Amino acid sequence: MKTDIKSLIMEAANAAREETGDHIESQFTQRPQWPIDCTVGPGLEGAIACESAVGYVNGTAGRLIYRGYDVFDLCTHANYEEVSYLLLHGRLPNEAEYKKFNETLIKDRYLPLTLRQLMGFPVEAMNSMASLRLGTLLLRQTLTSRDLDDDRPDISTAIGADEDSIAMELAPLGKEHATYEFKQEQKKPDNNLDNAAELRSCYHLIAALPTIVAAVHRVRNGEMPIAPDAELSHSANFLYMLTGKKPTPIEEKIMDVALILHADHGMNASTFATLVVASTLSDIYFSVGSGISALNGPLHGGANENVLYTLQEIGNEQNVESWVEKTLAAKEKVPGFGHRVYKAYDPRAKILAPRPNNCPR
Repeated sequence: MKTDIKSLIMEAANAAREETGDHIESQFTQRPQWPIDCTVGPGLEGAIACESAVGYVNGTAGRLIYRGYDVFDLCTHANYEEVSYLLLHGRLPNEAEYKKFNETLIKDRYLPLTLRQLMGFPVEAMNSMASLRLGTLLLRQTLTSRDLDDDRPDISTAIGADEDSIAMELAPLGKEHATYEFKQEQKKPDNNLDNAAELRSCYHLIAALPTIVAAVHRVRNGEMPIAPDAELSHSANFLYMLTGKKPTPIEEKIMDVALILHADHGMNASTFATLVVASTLSDIYFSVGSGISALNGPLHGGANENVLYTLQEIGNEQNVESWVEKTLAAKEKVPGFGHRVYKAYDPRAKILAPRPNNCPR
C-alpha cells in the first residue's frame, strides 16, 4: 500500500508541474545583497526579516522546497526522520548517520519524569496547545541544566538590536571595555546548528513532543498514556501512542507524509515568533514555546481546528451541499479553502487530496 501512495504523490507532482511549470525563479534562490528595499504593508506584509537556506515557498508557482528538495520528491522517497535530519543538517543522512539519528530519537521518546510533572497540572481541562507549550518548558527543566548559573549564554560579545539598550544588556566588563563594546562586530549565527547543545535540544524536541501530544490527548479522553514502542518508526509510534493500536502500513505512510508537509513553511507567524525569541539568545525551548503560542491562534495553526469543528457541524456527506449553500448565501468563509500565500495551488493539498484504495477515513 505504501507503493500505492507513492504513485499517487508522483501523479500529483506531474499534474502540478504541468499546471505551473517546473522551474524556480533564480532571483529568489540567490543570496540577497543587504540592505534590501521593500514595501511594507499592515501586519509587516512585505517585510524581509532574514534570509534562509532551509525553506523556499513560491506561492505563485505552488512550490514548497526544503533544502533544495521539492516536497513532492521528499514525500515520495523519504521518511520523516530523513527530512528532519535534512532540515537540521542541510543534507540527507547516509546509512550510518540515519541509524545514529534514529536511535537518538527513539531514546528521547521516553519521558517518564516530564510526563509525571505534566500530569500534575489539569491538562484534561486545558487547551491542547497550552498543554503542549507547558510540556515543552517542562522538557527544558528535566532534560537540560540550562537554569544553572554556569550554563548561562555568554553575552559579553553580543550586540542588541536596540543600541540604546546595549549597555544594559552587556555584562559589566570594566572601564577599559566601555568604548570597545559599542564598536565590536556582531558574530554571525551558525545557520547549520553545529552547536552541540542546541542541536541536541532539537533532537529532544522532535522526539519528545509527539509523546507529550499523545499523552495529553489520551488523558483528555479519559485514557492512560501509552509508553513509546522502540520498534516503530516515528510516525507509527505517534499513531500508536495516540490510539493504542499499531497502525497499518498505509496509516503509517499517511501520517509520515503529513508530518513531512508540516515540517517547514518558510517565514510563517510561528517561525517568526520563534526567531524573535531566539534572537535575544533565549534557548530553543523558550523559543519553540513562543512558536507554539503563535500556532494556537485561529489565523494560523488554529485554522486547522476550525476545519474539524466544521466537519463535525456538517455531520455526514448528505449534509454537505445544503451546508455549503447556506454558508455561501450568508457570505461566510468556508474553513480549509484558500491560502494567503498560494495563488496557484497549495502543494500540500495536492499531495494529501488523493486517497488510495482501502484508505481509512
